[in-house]
Amino acid sequence: MKHFSEFCAADLAELARADVARALAEDIGSGDLTAALVDGSRQARAFIVARESALLCGTPWVQAALLACDPHARLNWQVAEGQRCAANQVVLELQGQAQALLSAERTALNFLQLLSAVASKTATFVAAVAGTQAQIVDTRKTLPGLRLAQKYAVKTGGGVNHRIGLYDAVLIKENHIAAAGGVAAVLQRVQETAPQARFVEIEVETLAQLEQALACGARMVLLDNMDLPTLHEAVRRNAGRAVLEISGGVKLQTVRALAQTGVDRISIGSLTKDVQAVDFSMRFDTL
Repeated sequence: MKHFSEFCAADLAELARADVARALAEDIGSGDLTAALVDGSRQARAFIVARESALLCGTPWVQAALLACDPHARLNWQVAEGQRCAANQVVLELQGQAQALLSAERTALNFLQLLSAVASKTATFVAAVAGTQAQIVDTRKTLPGLRLAQKYAVKTGGGVNHRIGLYDAVLIKENHIAAAGGVAAVLQRVQETAPQARFVEIEVETLAQLEQALACGARMVLLDNMDLPTLHEAVRRNAGRAVLEISGGVKLQTVRALAQTGVDRISIGSLTKDVQAVDFSMRFDTL
């Protein structure tokens, strides 16, 4: 599977089509019994409206859902992907077969609500650390089957993707260290087993573990659940030798103070795990 750095527009469209195909199959199944009440020849005009301010994200998924049900539907976006919409603003005008638009409605809105929520939350954290060197980074705490979509939303919101899965990068945690026989042994082993990894990162919980990891040549270190004084000392001791990342219990109220310690990355699982859907709705007019 490609990493996002290798994605092009066609790859994104294909990802959206695959996600939507699964979602429509789950929702429509053998047929939409309620939409069948509407005359199949009837055309409709519809509008998707934002009920609150948000960073718009998910337009490829909305288009894939609508066009899968009506390939001749006409879509006119009023707000572009990655732009902010205001409360009560129309973000999309569309026209097509009424039955098809009704069948696609919930799937289209589900993706738009979820991905806009992830992008908007990410943008809020990015704004909170503006002026520091810290990047806001996601994790693998994503909805099963929607990881790439959610990580795309993080990027749309100005964040940075951590590893996509277990296959593209290495994150060595305490259980890996214990099972492999120690920090030195596990760092040596990774050079033999995963030379293709995009990066190798090792997690530490104490300053002593940080010193050991740096002495063994670590180039990326995850500082797990350290308090502010310890983080400041970790940055001082590191002296630029490794990329330093913070993880564990990061809140919007505390993220700027964490960034001001001088770390390079702050990973936040709640960007993709604890999100409240943005309120969008679709309204129909028959023609």
